[in-house]
Amino acid sequence: MIPNLSPEEAKDFLKRGFSRRNFGRIATMLTAGATLPFYNEPALAQLSEIKGKIPADAVMINANENPLGPCPEAAAAMRDLVQKGGRYMYGLTNDLANKMAEIEGVKAEYVRPFAGSSAPLHQAVLAFCSPSKAYVCGDPGYEAGGRAAQFIGAKAVNVPLNKDYAHDVKAMARAHATPGLIYLCNPNNPTGSLTSREDMEWLLNNKPAGSVLMVDEAYIHFAEGASTMVDMVAKDKDIVILRTFSKLYGMAGLRAGAAIARPDLLDKIMPYSAGALPVTSMLGATVSLQQKGLVEKRRAIVKATREDTLSWLDKHNFHYVPSQSNKFMVDTKRPGREVIDAMVKEKVYIGRVWPIWPTYVRVTVGTPEEMAKFKAAFQKVMA
Repeated sequence: MIPNLSPEEAKDFLKRGFSRRNFGRIATMLTAGATLPFYNEPALAQLSEIKGKIPADAVMINANENPLGPCPEAAAAMRDLVQKGGRYMYGLTNDLANKMAEIEGVKAEYVRPFAGSSAPLHQAVLAFCSPSKAYVCGDPGYEAGGRAAQFIGAKAVNVPLNKDYAHDVKAMARAHATPGLIYLCNPNNPTGSLTSREDMEWLLNNKPAGSVLMVDEAYIHFAEGASTMVDMVAKDKDIVILRTFSKLYGMAGLRAGAAIARPDLLDKIMPYSAGALPVTSMLGATVSLQQKGLVEKRRAIVKATREDTLSWLDKHNFHYVPSQSNKFMVDTKRPGREVIDAMVKEKVYIGRVWPIWPTYVRVTVGTPEEMAKFKAAFQKVMA
């Protein structure tokens, strides 16, 4: 028997085409938990992790972090809570679920908090994908779900973005005959580009029967005019929404997020994790949601810095992907890895390269001072 799974859930694994070997790997994963390479989100930081010693004055614009950190009110609340950390305080997790449900217009049982948003992504891959049910994602896109699919022997199908850098939803719908999970990040990571509400609704209504659409809204707070799909959850559609407090709310290292979906879909995700969530992040997330004007203020700050940087790129004839997020991709016209390594010598750390676009690098929007150092280093490296 696989740990945490009921006999009915184990039968579902067999129906989805898992072999004895697959069973063994998943059982090992669930037993080992956070020790496995893709399972918990801190381990996923390997995608952006910098090896070796980093200079104290280095500019870190490689991991889509928010240099503003938590808002002052959330930081103060978390500091005051630390001395009580010997208690599990499950009520704080419930408080976060209730507050998010109130804001998003869904019932409380439709919201499940997590330590970040990659955990429910991984668990949804386990719940809905298998050797006979593929994982479908845009390309370039966030790679974590594909790594999870490969780990369990499910096929990962990458679908190139269209010419406008949006998800090609029609291609995604026909990418595999029996997908288990179709993942769409909006705004997209790494490009910062938007997919229209019309296209997302089309995909939800035309995806292969039995599949689940997951819309990752980790960066939605940065985008003016971006449309959430939470209302489709309220209509009990086959959709899971991901949210995180890592980005606009500045809590990447503190770990808070949530999945929003029909209770039956959430129930399929939950067997792959157990235990209490960190009380500091649960409280910090709830307090953050209570701050009026916080989203608008931080969105404006990031937009001003982003647009200033993109205008500078225009002035110097560098091609980039138009972004509505806290990161952008710029074409280096040569292997991106060479530019990343050269920038490190200037003590500026930028993001990684995606195989489908080998000459593009991802750059996180930092503070105005950090982006000034980026401009100087990038101009020198690209000279």
